[in-house]
Amino acid sequence: MAQACKDYGQRVQKSVFECILREADWVKLKHRLLQETAPTEDSLRFYFLDEIAKTKIEHHGVKCPVDLEGPLIV
Repeated sequence: MAQACKDYGQRVQKSVFECILREADWVKLKHRLLQETAPTEDSLRFYFLDEIAKTKIEHHGVKCPVDLEGPLIV
């Protein structure tokens, strides 16, 4: 599950990932995660942030967040 999330976003805590997705990527990621989930053992939560909510995110501490909408160099 972690690898699927890393393929689409960044890890921000052990089991927390931030992903900014287009609709088609969201459908692919959700399908992939649900295929890898054991419903009697695992739990998934998806939090959807609208444009206003995204401007209200605060970060404190190490590892400044990566701008997922900016240019990425691999």
